[in-house]
Amino acid sequence: MNLPNKLTILRMIMVPFFVLFMLVPIGGPANKWIALAIFVVASLTDTLDGYIARRDNLITDFGKFMDPLADKLLVCSALICFVELGDLPAWMVIVIIAREFIISGFRLVASDNGIVIAASKTGKLKTISQMVMVVLVIADLGGFFTVLEQIFICLALILTVVSLIEYIAKNKNVLSMQG
Repeated sequence: MNLPNKLTILRMIMVPFFVLFMLVPIGGPANKWIALAIFVVASLTDTLDGYIARRDNLITDFGKFMDPLADKLLVCSALICFVELGDLPAWMVIVIIAREFIISGFRLVASDNGIVIAASKTGKLKTISQMVMVVLVIADLGGFFTVLEQIFICLALILTVVSLIEYIAKNKNVLSMQG
């Protein structure tokens, strides 16, 4: 197991702790800041594992499959917490999570046929916009940041839909594969 893959696994391990601090009132007002710190560190492992994997030529099929899955787990957990806390409407979270299930299904069918599909540039931008949105929603700084938060919520939703359409168009051959 190489370092980038270990960082991916670490990101997945951080998710329950993030959710704990988002939803369980154990630390009072400090909870949101602890949750924010966990989310930021987990998000940074995404950047770091990709950088190290490319730099040291450590790109693996495990990493191509699990890295995007770890991102989905982290972001979707945050979005579900936001619904629970009343910060985002459920319909928006359902659209985003549905996209993630569809893409994961595509990857699974492709994988069963010996094909590994890496994340697209639009998919990566979607993930970045979602991560920035999550940071802004958790921080809840008010003022100008409220406008910025709304911009990133809209941007994340638009990139989610666009990347889904792009992904299906680029990988429509997966639909015709027999599993």
